[in-house]
Amino acid sequence: MLDLTPIPSFTDNYIWGLSDGQQAWLIDPGEAAPARQWLQTHKLDLTGILITHHHSDHIGGVQALLHHNPKIPVYGPDTSKIKTVTVPLKDGTEFNLGPWRVAVLGVPAHTLDHIAYYLAPNAEQPGILFCGDTLFGAGCGRLFEGSPKQLHQALKRFKTLPPETLMCCAHEYTLSNLAFAQQVEPGNRKLQERQQQEQCKREAGLPTLPSTLAVELATNPFLRPHSPEIQVSAKHYAKADVIGEEAIIATLRQWKDNF
Repeated sequence: MLDLTPIPSFTDNYIWGLSDGQQAWLIDPGEAAPARQWLQTHKLDLTGILITHHHSDHIGGVQALLHHNPKIPVYGPDTSKIKTVTVPLKDGTEFNLGPWRVAVLGVPAHTLDHIAYYLAPNAEQPGILFCGDTLFGAGCGRLFEGSPKQLHQALKRFKTLPPETLMCCAHEYTLSNLAFAQQVEPGNRKLQERQQQEQCKREAGLPTLPSTLAVELATNPFLRPHSPEIQVSAKHYAKADVIGEEAIIATLRQWKDNF
């Protein structure tokens, strides 16, 4: 049976653990200790590591995890910025990961080397999207290297996936993102309902993730530039006409940067 676990790391990171009950894969292990603890607790053999981009809070634990087994494959972007990658990947690449078929999506925006992993659905489970820092619960990542156009294209790709897809991002930012989303689209009742649900989870010490693409499509302003209310809000913030989805997303990202 599939086990999908958000492993808390640092202050608000998640390392994602994926296992079939015996073998395990780690996605974006920024530090080794919590990942090792998860593996030991569940008596799992680390079989592979997947990296979405080069930031240190996503790759910092890889070398230590490889210390006792340097032959473990490390999948990641085809970039010189990540020295530990042994299986470099590009947009459109597909490969097998245990029982799962994985498609690589090139999504340069947060960083230029950023990729996402989409595990195709099967009879037992929905698809799974490991999107790193490109898409968050009710938000998206800052544009450290990429452009609003690239962010728009990345988000459009995510929107083509099945709505039941599990969205596994790398940070617990959902509550703060929901606070911003309600400023942008205050008339969205689904946003208000989600705020209450996610607040209850956090008060109980539970993660808000994974989310689903359906939930994000209903509540994430960066996936909703078609919303008339969001369009009005973007125009009001910019104090000018904001025309087109790309321009709306760019305005929202600038607004969120200063929120």
